[in-house]
Order: sequence, then C-alpha cells, then structure tokens
Amino acid sequence: MSTIIAIQALLPIPTTKTYLSHGLDKYSSRCPSSSTPRPRLRCSLQVSDPIQTGRRSGGYPPALWDFDTIQSLNTEYKGERHMRREEDLIGQVREMLVHEEVDLTPQLELIDDLHKLGISCHFENEILQILKSIYLNQNYKRDLYSTSLAFRLLRQNGFILPQEVFDCFKNEKGTDFKPSLSHDRKGLLQLYEASFLSRQGEETLQLAREFATKILQKEVDERDFETKMGFPSHWRVQMPNARLHIDAYRKRTDMNPVVLELAILDTNIVQAQFQEELKETSRWWESTSLVQELPFVRDRIVECYLWTTGVIQRREHGYERIMLTKINALVTTIDEVFDIYGTLEELQLFTTTIQRWDLESMKQLPPYMQLCYLALHKFVIEEAYETLKEKGFNSIPYVTKWWVNLVESYMKEATWYYNGYKPSMQEYINNAWISIGGLPILSHLFFRFTDSIESMDKYRDMDRASCTILRLADDMGTSLVEVERGDVPKAIQCYMNETNASEEEAREYVRRLIEKEWEKMNTETMWDDDDDDFTLSKHYCEVVANLARMAQFIYQDGLDGFGMKDSKVNKLLKELLFERYE
Repeated sequence: MSTIIAIQALLPIPTTKTYLSHGLDKYSSRCPSSSTPRPRLRCSLQVSDPIQTGRRSGGYPPALWDFDTIQSLNTEYKGERHMRREEDLIGQVREMLVHEEVDLTPQLELIDDLHKLGISCHFENEILQILKSIYLNQNYKRDLYSTSLAFRLLRQNGFILPQEVFDCFKNEKGTDFKPSLSHDRKGLLQLYEASFLSRQGEETLQLAREFATKILQKEVDERDFETKMGFPSHWRVQMPNARLHIDAYRKRTDMNPVVLELAILDTNIVQAQFQEELKETSRWWESTSLVQELPFVRDRIVECYLWTTGVIQRREHGYERIMLTKINALVTTIDEVFDIYGTLEELQLFTTTIQRWDLESMKQLPPYMQLCYLALHKFVIEEAYETLKEKGFNSIPYVTKWWVNLVESYMKEATWYYNGYKPSMQEYINNAWISIGGLPILSHLFFRFTDSIESMDKYRDMDRASCTILRLADDMGTSLVEVERGDVPKAIQCYMNETNASEEEAREYVRRLIEKEWEKMNTETMWDDDDDDFTLSKHYCEVVANLARMAQFIYQDGLDGFGMKDSKVNKLLKELLFERYE
C-alpha cells in the first residue's frame, strides 16, 4: 500500500492558484460517466503568432465527428434480446464446427471463414482442439489447396508446421514447384497466402511465394496484381475488415445462413460496445482541452480509437482499447508539437523536462507545453496506479523510458530539419522506428497482457519489427504530404537521395523491407502451443502483430488514412462505428 501512496504523491496539488494549479485541478478526477462534460477551468494560453515566430501550420481539416455527435450515438443492439439470439446462433455454429462427420477441408474452410468474419473468438477452444488433432495426426498431407490452407491456419494458431510439408509439390531436383500446379488456381492462391507465414531462413516458402506470384500475375495486369490480390490474410486486421468479408460471404453459393446471421448480429453488438468505449474516450479528450487550447493539434479522437479496434480485437479488452486511444491521442499531440509548432529551443526544453520526469522541471516550459506535459504525466501516473493495484509492481520506470526515447527521437528529427540534414537510409530507420510512436503503445500494453517485468527483454525484437513496419507503412502513405508541409525526408526520400532511384523503385524497396520485417516478427511471435511459458504471453504477441497489421490497413494503397478526409479508411470508419450493418 505504501507504494500506491508513493505513486499518488507524484502528482502534488499546489496550494496557490497559479497556472500550474489550474491545470492540476482540471486533471484531478476521472472523466464523468454522463455525456455532458463537467465544467472546466480554462487556461488562458498565449499561443504565439506563427507568422512572427516562423512556426508551421499543419493545415488540418476539422474533425468529421464532434463531441455532441459522438455522445449521441445509440443502438438497440445493447439489449438482452440480441444477446440471447447471439448465444443461440453460437451454439448452432459450434455444432457444425465439431461435427464428427465433417471432412477435413470443409472444416478448415469453416475455421477460416469464422476468422475472416470476425467471430472466431467465440470458438477458440473448439478451433484449437480441431487444429491440435490435425497437427498430431499429421492429417494435412493432401492436395495443394488443403495442405496450404492447413499450413496457414496451423501456424496462425500456434502449431509450427515445418515448411517441408510442401516438398512433395516440388520438382525432382527440388529447385522449384511442379509446372503441373500452374493450372491449380485455387491451390496457388492458398500457397501464396501460406507463404506469408514464413520465418527467417525458410527458403521453401520464399520459393512458394515466387512461384505462386509468377503464375497468378499472368492472370492480371502486373500493376494491378497487388490490388487484385490485396494484402495476404496474415497481414490483415480482423475487425475493421469484417464487413467486407461479410459482404463477400453472403454472395457465395456455399454461404451458410446461420453463420451469416451470427456474423451480422455480432458485428452490430460489437459496434454497440465500441460506441460506448468511444464515448468514454471522447469525454476524456474533451476534458484535456488540448484541441481547444492548442489550435495546431489534430482533433482526431475517432481515428485514434479506430486504431485500437484493430490492435486489440478481443471483446473483453475494452479497458485496453480506451487506454490505447488515449496513448494515440497523446502521441499525436506531442508529434504536432515537434513537427508543427515548437521552436528548436522550446523543443529542447520539452525534451529535457520529459527526461527528468518531474513537475518542477515543467516551470521552464511555455504554457502550451506545460499543458501537453501535464496531460502526459497524469496519464502515465494513472495507468501506473492501475498496474500496481492489479499486478503488484511499479511500471513507471519502464513506460517513462519509452516516452523519453520517443521524445528524444523527435528531437533528433527536429534537429535534422532545422539544420537541413539529410540522413542516410540506415540512419533514418535507426531513429524512425522509435519516432513512429509504437514503443509507448507496446510498453503500456505489455503491463496489461503479461505478469512478469523480467520477461520484457525477450520481446524487444518483435517490438522493433512491428514498429518498423508501422513506420514504413506510415511513410508509404504520408511521406510526400509531410515533406511538402515541412519535415525531414522519410524512407522513400532517403532511399532516393542515397541511390538516385526513382520514387517507384524506392517504394518497391520499402515494400521488400516490410516483407523482411514480417519474417522477423513471424520468427519471434509464432508461439508453439505446447510451450506453456510462451503461451502465457499469447495476447501480447497478438497485439504486437496487430499493430503492424493496422498500420498497413490505415495507410493502404499509399494513402494517409489517418489524415485524409475522404480516404477509404474513413469510409470504413463510418461503417465500423456509426452505421448499423443490415
């Protein structure tokens, strides 16, 4: 109990009503549960004229959904009637799944459909038992289609099937796959999908991808290949894509009406939960006054919440989604301070204050930075308090380390920008995988999904791979916009500057880097289901991989899904959070 008191003591309340005490009063209690925010003490911040100080402007459009719109969200799917119907449908689908007379391939196809439709979470135990039986009995050596499908599903669920299962499909020399397979389009599509579960050094799976790509590319124009194929299943987030899969599923001739009804009902029930979580995060965001007081900050709390639905997909993890939304909003705010508004001198003061991590150091900051710092400080202390209550250890030294690293990486980029310095590709990546902001996200989530501080080091490689994919996907979608606005060169520009490559060549190079990082992450995050020690951290491995998946979803097609008003992502966001699915 003394440690809890010590953490509470880190947020002292001054006795005099200075600007600092007004800020602390504002943050002294949790957000109210009602939709109307409590009265707040407004800080009269003097934000400098950007023309006089040479400050930049992000030129961001206003939020598509304001506070009142979010708080007014309502749906009938919170009711008991829908919950009871869902339980009935789950029971019917469970019977289909475990029916003893079901053949292997249809059973695997049903498991795959349940995952894509976003409802596999209701059948985790049954799915694991089925896959374990297939794995132990080696009941996967069949035609190319069934073998590839089994390989992908087994690896995705913790059964490390060896790549040698595909040796029987190679030619006599083992140098390539059999030419006769070129007519098996269905099998080649599954082989292509399975190849993305490759780990480092698995040459057969690399060969499989090259072979499948070469054959399938002949059917479509080379430029349209990636669009036609889309991201492989292993790279796709589940929840934000569920509606797309439902639309496709209902058109299939083999569609099962019970599965379809469950998928539609579950989508609407989950949306009801998401709306309540969004309301809570919106009240928190409104209470910080960051957007009201700092006009250069993006008002993107809905987009910040969208990220969490892909990173943390399990329904029972609502607290973690709300927490992650707050982290996203704080990272975005601090990023704007460094990228848009702060002068180099102010940024150095802010970096020093974060490094010291105390309220006394905050006195040296201009008022707008004090508000940012207080918002971050309060959030970290509150989350540390929750961790201490639930897990029994103090997370502050660990999570503050990653916030410090983030701000230091921002400071390095700001120095590069002000000095007109163009980093090499490797120099850029070494800093950019930190400056993308993934480490604070993962450090806070680590303490929610694991029970041992000592195990933190063993996840560093997977954390770095995930953050690197996040960075590279972000650069593919936003680099040109940010450079035009005024920013350091991103990965594409760094590669072009270093090698004199064209933009398309640079983009292709970045795509290959993303593939290599996925191999690294597959190597680290694929657990063996018989390894009890690793299984304890299964949920954390999921969110690490999902962070990378969500990055590619948000910035798909080379567009900034986070910042562009009319992007495909915003269309999907409306469907996910605001429009009932019929």
